[in-house]
Amino acid sequence: MNRYLFFVAALLLSGCVTSRIEQSRDAVTGIASGEAMVLLGRASYNEKQTEESFTDCIAEALDQGEQPIRLIHQEQFKDDMYPWFEPRTAPTSADELGRLFTQPGVRERIDSANVRYLAWIDGDTVTIDSGGSMSCTISTFGGGCFGMSYWEEDASYEASIWDLKSMTSTGQISADANGTSYLAGVVLPIPILARPGNAACKGLANQLRAFVIGES
Repeated sequence: MNRYLFFVAALLLSGCVTSRIEQSRDAVTGIASGEAMVLLGRASYNEKQTEESFTDCIAEALDQGEQPIRLIHQEQFKDDMYPWFEPRTAPTSADELGRLFTQPGVRERIDSANVRYLAWIDGDTVTIDSGGSMSCTISTFGGGCFGMSYWEEDASYEASIWDLKSMTSTGQISADANGTSYLAGVVLPIPILARPGNAACKGLANQLRAFVIGES
C-alpha cells in the first residue's frame, strides 16, 4: 500500500509546465489611488473568443497581494460604454480600440468611471498533441483501468495595455506556457494535470501588476 501511494505521489509531481513571459513597453506608466483598470477579453462572434475564466483568473490575482489594483468588471465597463461595446459594433482587436477612442463621447464616459488603464486580453489554450491508450474493465471479481494517455496543451496570451488618460497604447505583455497532462491507469484512473493556462494566468497577472504600477 505504501509503495502504491509513493508511486501515485511520484506521478502527481511529474506533471510540469514550461512558461515564458515577454514585455514591450512604449511609455512610462503609474496608477494613482482611486484609479482603476478594466480587463477585456477578445470577443469575436465568428471565431473563438478568449475564455472568460482566464480574465477572471487574472482579475483574482490582481486583487490580491501587497499591491492590489482596483478593477472594473468588464460587463460593468461595457454597460457604462453603451452602445460602443454592443456585439455588432464592439472592437474585435486591440488595434480597433484606437479608432473607438476617437469617437465623440467616449472620452467623457471613460473619465466618469475613473478608469486609467484598459488591458485587452487576446489568446487561448489549445491541445497540440495527444496519444496513448487506456482500457477499463468491470467484472464480478472487480475491475480496473490500465494504460496511459496524454495530451499536450499550449496556452498563449497577450495583454495590450492602453492608458485611457492619454488614449495611447503603453505596451504589450505576452505569456506562453506549455505542459503535458497524463491520465494513468493503475487500477484507478489517476489524472496528472499540468495546467499551462493557470501558469500563463499567474505569470501574466504578476507582470501586468508591475507594468501598471510602473515597476521596471
